[in-house]
Amino acid sequence: MKIGLYFGTFNPIHVGHLIIANHMAEHTDLDQIWMIVTPHNPLKKKSTLLDDYHRLHMVHLATASYPKIKPSDIEFKLPQPNYTINTLVHLQEKHPEHEFALIMGEDNLKSLHKWKNYEAILEHHSIYVYPRVNSGPENLAFSDHPKINVIDAPVVEISATFIRDNIKTGKNIRPLLPHDVWEYLDHNNFYKK
Repeated sequence: MKIGLYFGTFNPIHVGHLIIANHMAEHTDLDQIWMIVTPHNPLKKKSTLLDDYHRLHMVHLATASYPKIKPSDIEFKLPQPNYTINTLVHLQEKHPEHEFALIMGEDNLKSLHKWKNYEAILEHHSIYVYPRVNSGPENLAFSDHPKINVIDAPVVEISATFIRDNIKTGKNIRPLLPHDVWEYLDHNNFYKK
């Protein structure tokens, strides 16, 4: 099976994440999309970042009715701070029957050359790139690379920061979140302070 890995803090997961993940599952050769919830880096203080398991639970709630999209806590079990290459090596060892690819926005592709062991990532894994608003000119170094697949996916201009800021100021952002995620956030009073 060919699995697309979609990494994020998902703080919180929103409809933009689901639009991208579902588009990749339905309009590429990827069989499944695994939403890899990035754990909180213990070396970084970020008060707006919810506990790892709350964020993972919201991804479970959001993806429950999408059979091709699966939540993953694989990085919770890896030493921190972690690098994408370590996760890929771990997954390949644990699941040799699968082929793993990365899903990233154009903005991340531009900084790929700064990633740890990016050459090894490109050698062994395909990368599926979705467009971002105002991402500027493409990184020409990777535009012709045979492992880079630029996907004509919808451009989604929703950010988790925007959602958190609006919850804090009491604005209604329900249309931007899956229903069960909204209920969970509201019930737990997340992001209100």
